[in-house]
Amino acid sequence: MVAESQTVRTGTVRPVDAARWAMWTFVLVNVAVIEALFISAGSGKNDVLTVAKFFGLHAALLIMMQLLLVARLPWLDRRIGMDRLTVWHRWVGFTLLWTVLTHATLVVLGYATLDDTSMAKTFVALSGVPASLLGMLAAAVIVVIATISVRMVRRRLPYEVWHGLHLLLYVALGLAFVHQLQETTTFTSSAFATAYWWFLWLFAFGALLTGRLVTPLWRNAYHRFSVAAVVPESHDVVSVYVTGRHLDKLPARAGQFCIWRFPGHNHWWLANPFSLSAAPDGRGLRLTAKAVGSASAGLRDLPVGSRAFVEGPYGAFTSLHRTRPGALLIAGGVGITPVRAMLEEQVSGDVVVLYRVRTEADAVLLNEVRRLLAVRGGRLHLLTGRTGEAGTPPFAPSSLHQLVPDITARDVYVCGPPAMTAAVLAGLRELRVPARQVHAERFGLA
Repeated sequence: MVAESQTVRTGTVRPVDAARWAMWTFVLVNVAVIEALFISAGSGKNDVLTVAKFFGLHAALLIMMQLLLVARLPWLDRRIGMDRLTVWHRWVGFTLLWTVLTHATLVVLGYATLDDTSMAKTFVALSGVPASLLGMLAAAVIVVIATISVRMVRRRLPYEVWHGLHLLLYVALGLAFVHQLQETTTFTSSAFATAYWWFLWLFAFGALLTGRLVTPLWRNAYHRFSVAAVVPESHDVVSVYVTGRHLDKLPARAGQFCIWRFPGHNHWWLANPFSLSAAPDGRGLRLTAKAVGSASAGLRDLPVGSRAFVEGPYGAFTSLHRTRPGALLIAGGVGITPVRAMLEEQVSGDVVVLYRVRTEADAVLLNEVRRLLAVRGGRLHLLTGRTGEAGTPPFAPSSLHQLVPDITARDVYVCGPPAMTAAVLAGLRELRVPARQVHAERFGLA
């Protein structure tokens, strides 16, 4: 899609707030329905089993939320961003873990109390019941996934291994669905309950399949992406130009990123999220990447004409969230790529760019940034040097205020390494830049 000019929203509901309200409304409405179903279905065989059913019903809702948060729904992704949705998915996942464990423990305890026997014997007996066995297997898979998602464990695993094991979550969800289907006290307690649960499961699974499978496959079949050119920008940075059919219909905006695969060049599971380094113009796409791994390092060897498989575009790092006429764009290293793309879309208002690199030679796309700023009357501050050198850090509050005295009156977009981004955000908070004017996004898959 041809790059759109930025829209400055003042005095209206922000897109991110609208998305959050929509999500909270969805959650609260469904919690209210589940509470009503819980009350109307009556109590269990004893008080412990009644409480177990309560936790089981809410575990089912948490599963739906897990699916929707990673379904990559365009309306949510463009307003909230994949990074925040992924963080929420993580915390909902740990909440689901404790809810499922509580539900399972109370079921065993409830039947042990009912039969006046030990929990160990009850557990063995329940494992012979198909519905209970499915629930146990689902719980076991969820425990495994939660364990490998703990930061200390996650950091020790290659992404491909972690991702492959994480896909077992879909097995757990399938087991949980059949488990609930066989629990007549919750799934078929009334005609409304049956219709409600079928709708919720089909909606969640349908959203996931559409966002993660159907839409990417359809877009790639329709657009037929291929490599048009490969241009080295420096000894460790390369730009890849991708073309295709009907790219004017691709809903992409400057500042967004795609997940790129190049079949025949890398294994299918080697996918990388790279920002668009030029605003989409309806004729082609461009990514610019630094060699930090085998997949990104091999991009300079891509044959022209080879096929590209593109997922996306994704991300909320766009002018959709503009609230002020002036903008401050802060980039570190190769984080300049979405900033450079946004400069093409910036057609009005005062814009300042702070570009942090070790040396001027490390400043990727510097000439392009200078040219775009010259056309639009913007200003560039190239901040060179090593972190920790003597002097005031470049993103200390005093430094930011000196470089951009009216910083509190601007929208601020930040893209760079995690440590730099954290330093900038801390400085902005100390300067009391309104949170609604600060936009930062972490580009990654996990």
